[in-house]
Amino acid sequence: MPAKKKERLYTEEHARAGVDAQLPEIECWENQYPGYTIEITYPEFTSVCPRTGLPDQGTILIEYVPDKLCLELKSLKMYMLAYRNLGIFQENVVNRFVQDIVAACQPVSVKVTGEFRPRGGVHTKITASWSKRRGRR
Repeated sequence: MPAKKKERLYTEEHARAGVDAQLPEIECWENQYPGYTIEITYPEFTSVCPRTGLPDQGTILIEYVPDKLCLELKSLKMYMLAYRNLGIFQENVVNRFVQDIVAACQPVSVKVTGEFRPRGGVHTKITASWSKRRGRR
């Protein structure tokens, strides 16, 4: 008798949740100086697990070297707040941040780290980066 196929709790729909969500535009302004790093910390980040509906909370750290444009902070704040009720996995949050920052300002490089508070005893820290020289890392 063939073994019964186990039903997965996490579906492809869960995996893709939030990846293509419409989010506010991140605005930019003209950079005046070359060759420096900007660090932005957002310690009150929240989103929602697409499978359980439970809140995910953590700190998002953005480190980037601007080229011609810098991220405008109020629009970045509105962008981050838009995740509050969005069902999206933590890994996708961090990678979506990188994708959207690159699209907005084409920095020399960007690294985004999401350090999420423990839920069920599990602590998650996710880092994604991009640079003009190497592309996605």
